[in-house]
Amino acid sequence: MSGAAGTTVAGRMRPYRIRVPESSIDDLRHRLRQTRWPQQWEVGGWGYGTDPVFLRSLCEYWAESYSWRTAEAELDRWPGFVDTIDGEQVHFLHVRSPEPAAVPLLLLHGWPGSIYEFHRVLGPLTDPRAHGAEPADAFHVVCLSLPGFGFSGPTRQPGWDIRRIARAASELMTRLGYERYGVQGGDWGATAAMHLGVLDADRLVGLHVNLVNVPPPDPAAAEATSPDEQAYLDRRAELAAHGLGYLAIQRTRPASLAFGLLDSPAGLAGWVLDKFRAWSDCDGDVLRSFTPDQLLTNLSIYWFTGTIGSSARLYQETAAANSGLVRQRITVPTGCALFPAEPLLAPRSWVEAACNLVHWSQMPAGGHFAAFEQPEFFVRDVRSFFALVR
Repeated sequence: MSGAAGTTVAGRMRPYRIRVPESSIDDLRHRLRQTRWPQQWEVGGWGYGTDPVFLRSLCEYWAESYSWRTAEAELDRWPGFVDTIDGEQVHFLHVRSPEPAAVPLLLLHGWPGSIYEFHRVLGPLTDPRAHGAEPADAFHVVCLSLPGFGFSGPTRQPGWDIRRIARAASELMTRLGYERYGVQGGDWGATAAMHLGVLDADRLVGLHVNLVNVPPPDPAAAEATSPDEQAYLDRRAELAAHGLGYLAIQRTRPASLAFGLLDSPAGLAGWVLDKFRAWSDCDGDVLRSFTPDQLLTNLSIYWFTGTIGSSARLYQETAAANSGLVRQRITVPTGCALFPAEPLLAPRSWVEAACNLVHWSQMPAGGHFAAFEQPEFFVRDVRSFFALVR
């Protein structure tokens, strides 16, 4: 089932260690200390976007106390590699299980996340025996930095939409020697996983997602046909009215946005942290879901790799390619984990029409950044689903 995997294939792949120059860390701190903060206004809090008091406090911590070297060492615990696929660099972690019958599992993050979302699940997934679970639940994990994100570096060619990313992920699994594998994704990673459900249908053991975005069974239907469907449409309308400004900008003018976010770490933090608060299960307090260091490590990955612009460009490329939804029915066994604060949870009837749904679970807590927020629930559900299909 697992196939063979190596660390090099025809001389293409090479080990990758994260080594941010000290000068880059010094530059980050200097920019943070020189931030021009907006004049305080009467109404504080998050009503107009990211809370300026919270952001200023976090950026002061980023400049004076946060340790990138600690985060760097944490990430470098796992074997990292880079390769060139379709003309662009791709970075990935490849963590082999000690269990010989382990199933290969591709993990795919989204925006504004990174491979760091998965850092607390890599051990339990690859070595369940060491974490008090059954060895039969083991995986060989491949955790891809999506092209244009993180340590893959900025994409330089046009046309890198989410379907093209899925093709690159499939090619990576081929180069690693995995004839059969499973895939898990959230956000853009979920969309890429669903594309793989069509592109790699003969190779996929199963497909597990924690964001469920599928077209309605009858696109021409003007109204929902059940209370669940109506509730979903109401949620989507509310999100469109109050929470999708970022989407309109990144889908239409990502380069205009990128100038400021690539130049100002405070600007980058203000843009990204708004989503971590809005999409996590934090009841309005983002520090209920994440520590300051966790938030800053994810931000630092975007900052040091200069990838906020290319990550935002994915929205425009995908809109131009019309690949944001998979409209062909997915026959691969599919599992959905519904974390309660996830903004996009399509009704079950739609998912059943779009996918070969064999697993549907309601999580007790968590949101959009499932593995990051609730690693134990995430691992448990991934194991439960793949136990059905491995």
